[in-house]
Amino acid sequence: MTSGVCLALGDPAGPERKGASPGLPRLLPARSAGGPASLAEHLARHGPAARTDRSRPDLIGEVAAAGLTGRGGASFPTARKLAAVAAGRGEPLVIANGTEGEPASAKDKVLLAREPHLVLDGAALAAAIVGASDAVVVTHRAVSEIVAAAVEERRAARQDRVRLRVAIAAGTFVGGEASAVANWLQHGVAKPTATPPRLAERGVRGAPTLVQNVETLAHLALIGRHGASWFRAVGTPAEPGSMLVTVTGAVRRPGVHEIAIGTRGSEILDLAGGPAEPVRALLLGGYFGSWAPAEAAMAAPFSAAGLAHLAASPGAGLVVALPFGICGLAETARVARYLAAESAGQCGPCVFGLGSIAAELSALAAGRPADVRLLRRWLGQVDGRGGCGHPTGAVRLIRSALAVFSDEVVQHADGWCCGTAGQAVLPVPSAAAMLKAARS
Repeated sequence: MTSGVCLALGDPAGPERKGASPGLPRLLPARSAGGPASLAEHLARHGPAARTDRSRPDLIGEVAAAGLTGRGGASFPTARKLAAVAAGRGEPLVIANGTEGEPASAKDKVLLAREPHLVLDGAALAAAIVGASDAVVVTHRAVSEIVAAAVEERRAARQDRVRLRVAIAAGTFVGGEASAVANWLQHGVAKPTATPPRLAERGVRGAPTLVQNVETLAHLALIGRHGASWFRAVGTPAEPGSMLVTVTGAVRRPGVHEIAIGTRGSEILDLAGGPAEPVRALLLGGYFGSWAPAEAAMAAPFSAAGLAHLAASPGAGLVVALPFGICGLAETARVARYLAAESAGQCGPCVFGLGSIAAELSALAAGRPADVRLLRRWLGQVDGRGGCGHPTGAVRLIRSALAVFSDEVVQHADGWCCGTAGQAVLPVPSAAAMLKAARS
């Protein structure tokens, strides 16, 4: 279903697992049968969907009291997005974003494959809150048929007032950004943009548009049923709730696990069976995230506040354990080349800057002549510039690699590498695979 990630579909991290938190799982319950939960199974576990006859301010206030933030990477307060779209002119549109263009991540695919109705409940509730009559679920191709079948099951049961439909995502890294998803649906081109107007003001077909990650919508569905206090029973006071994380790399059981926000890094690795071999560093948050030394990262709470001293954040909920036998600089150079190739091609800092940075980093990783000072200068020139956040995210990853693997920087300059040639831990789609996805 995904590139390079083993999906723990049949046996999620339940309370009996070492490192699991009481009260979990919420999103991925253990089930005896494989495959997606049916509508009947879903309703038997969670009960009827949230009432939508409450006032709009009351519903938004409940979400605000819960403290729910986006689980797609940006962690923006969900209640603020709902309020902004609800206040827009014209009939809104709701987009459930399940594109998951992050190559190493699988959490959204697993959620949609196992519990599609929880996401659809959240999309229907979000539509009721903002006053939309239509909602679109944009999914990765791997799970689109499962989601489409769930939509048909709900339609036959007359489960929803909102009209639900499914669209297949663009299949690119930048295509998962909110404005890129909106452009993909409207124009068939997945290009992100940072220019006004905001989607909440004028998005698809000029309508106020809510783009919300599918995991966020699943949490919204549960808040609608159980309330803010229930949601805040796990997590931290400042960052309440649970989240899904993809744990991969040098662990015994790579897969997707649900954690309470604030769970320490060592406990997250325990959910995946613990390290399979000595770990050098952890990649936290995704390909726009940061490398962190293993000892410090495993001691830190997995939350924005807990990772701040490491210049990291939970991001898209990805944790990759890098073993000592694989070179962190070489891994980062591979990802940098991929990110440079994934540019939307709409601004110079991204098109030319990331390409030059990736080439210089690749030369360093290969032990060829490279100018590290020039590389750092280019990073500063690209950071914060461009038509979207793509160059800034790439710079964050590369800067963290130069800091965490500083010893290797010196060694590579002398022509020596700590890693084993030909081995890799981070999945990077090939150019042929990306072209095939774009044409299909």
